[in-house]
Amino acid sequence: MIEVTNLKKVFGPIRAVDGVSFTVNQGDVLGFIGPNGAGKTTTMRMIACLTRPNEGTARINGHDILKDSLGVRKSIGYLPENTPLYGEMTTISFLGFVCEIRGLVGAEKVREIERVVQVCSLSEVLYQTIETLSKGYRKRVGLALTLIGDPPVLILDDPTAGLDPNQKRDVRRLINNMASYKAIIVSTHILEELDAICNRSIVIHRGRIVADGTPAEFREQGGGRIDDFFEAVTRGRE
Repeated sequence: MIEVTNLKKVFGPIRAVDGVSFTVNQGDVLGFIGPNGAGKTTTMRMIACLTRPNEGTARINGHDILKDSLGVRKSIGYLPENTPLYGEMTTISFLGFVCEIRGLVGAEKVREIERVVQVCSLSEVLYQTIETLSKGYRKRVGLALTLIGDPPVLILDDPTAGLDPNQKRDVRRLINNMASYKAIIVSTHILEELDAICNRSIVIHRGRIVADGTPAEFREQGGGRIDDFFEAVTRGRE
């Protein structure tokens, strides 16, 4: 579903991403972790066709990011860390607006709104303006946007950042419920999420992959603690 090959991105003298390659198959939830500035978000933006790589490429559901960006965009749901939402719109009007952007109109649009509202538990806030919603509900609206059109690939940048424990649990449950039939990348700074939602993880540091394995393997190599393993493969390389 996701094939990343030797992606590189340079901003002036800064090599933000330096030869990153990996694959994510259907049924995989890949945890993408690393220190601030490691290149996680830049990599995801290249995969989502929001930033063009200097070298390398990626294929998403068979579509090349350089040759068929429209096919890629149709195949993914992308949740940036700070999701752009129109605060003056109600939840239902905003979802309808995004459906139309995705080419869904009429009865198909109605069915899709009903589906994502149920999946993301938004029925209680459909007619509230987004600016009046709690942070947890705004995050759910952002997740609903990524699910419109039922894309086979999801790219989620810090989906639980700033949420309280119950809200985090709700988002994790939602991701787990979708995991079997999608390919999902989750960038996070919360190492406990590797156990909660990921069956595989990559550590990126200074634009390069420095570890690739399961959360259990990371814990074993860290003497029982994932955070000790993370520190060893990042700070140990500075």
